[in-house]
Amino acid sequence: MAQQWINPTENSFNRLLLLERFQIQLMLEVGGWYKDKSIWKECLAVALQANPAVSWYLKNRCPECAAMIDEILQSTPPLSNPDTIRQAECIVLAGIEDFVIYSTPEQMVINCDFIKGWCKEHLYDLVELTGKIVLDVGAGAGRLTFAAAEKAAWVYASEPVGTLREYMRDIIAQESISNVRVVDGLVTALPYANDHFDVVMSGHVLGCHWVEELRELSRVCKPCGWLIDCPGDSQIDIPPKKELLAGGWQEFHYVGSYGKSVYTYRKQVSK
Repeated sequence: MAQQWINPTENSFNRLLLLERFQIQLMLEVGGWYKDKSIWKECLAVALQANPAVSWYLKNRCPECAAMIDEILQSTPPLSNPDTIRQAECIVLAGIEDFVIYSTPEQMVINCDFIKGWCKEHLYDLVELTGKIVLDVGAGAGRLTFAAAEKAAWVYASEPVGTLREYMRDIIAQESISNVRVVDGLVTALPYANDHFDVVMSGHVLGCHWVEELRELSRVCKPCGWLIDCPGDSQIDIPPKKELLAGGWQEFHYVGSYGKSVYTYRKQVSK
């Protein structure tokens, strides 16, 4: 789904050199998020042929995808026209705009509606954070992390994208924040022991593998602790999450800053 968070023409194709292993795997698995996946794949072949360093990086950073990348490279005859190649690069970038914007967090906080349009009171309305030990899963640029840190005893920000972890650490240093720690971790493999946190929260993370994700959130949450799903405001309509409702989560609704419905969720853990 195009969010128009980036202008592809202003971004180098070398942005792909900042992709993480899981991003490469997901990008190839779903064929990008461009409106026409067949065109996106054709453009990826053209762009990778013209950028052998990027091809080398993708295959070596994500070796399980090397054969797929070789197949893509061989699917389309090489082109030499610079304008055609650049057009292909821009289509590829547009099809992975989420991953591209993650490589420039300073632009992310300016351009992404779910960050710039959101009010931290929506998190405070969901759960009591004072004195709590909190985990933010898929912390991104720290929208939920830094809001929680104003009240919680400790906040741990789990984020698998290196550029975003570095951005949060820079904010922590610049603002002398003493109660936030940033770690690497996927929602399906959190680097913590069982029953560790009073509150486990996320915003735009759940949905690829519901069963595994929800099981992992519950695993690291203490008995009687809280699971929180608190997305930011959006300029487009986002439907309720029936998977959470089916799992016994409470749903809350408000009209966001863009006039669109926003749904937030919480569930108390019973073990």
